Amino acid sequence: MAWFYLALAGLFEVAFTTCLKLSHNFSNLKWSIGFFISITLSFLLLNKAVQTIPMGTGYAVWTGIGAVGTTIIGIMLFKEPSDFWRILFIILLIGSLIGLKLVSK
Repeated sequence: MAWFYLALAGLFEVAFTTCLKLSHNFSNLKWSIGFFISITLSFLLLNKAVQTIPMGTGYAVWTGIGAVGTTIIGIMLFKEPSDFWRILFIILLIGSLIGLKLVSK
C-alpha cells in the first residue's frame, strides 16, 4: 500500500507544479487553491509512504515521478522542447525509478 501512496503523492506533485505555473505567480485564485490542495496532499501521502519505504528511496521516487510527469505536462500543454536528449534522459529517469522499486524491500 505504501507504494500506492507514493505513486499518488508523485501525481499530486505533478498537479502542484502544474497549478503553480497556471496560477501566474498566485494571481489566479482557482489555480492557487489547486496548488495548495495538491501540495498538501502530496506531502501527506509522501509522509505516509515513507513510514514503510526507506526515506531516501521514497524521496527519490517521489521527485522522479514529479520530474517525469511535470516534463511530460510541459511538453504536452506548454509546448516545451521535446528533443532527443530530453526524451532520452526522461527515459533513463523512468528506468532509475523502476530500478529503485525493484531493489527496495
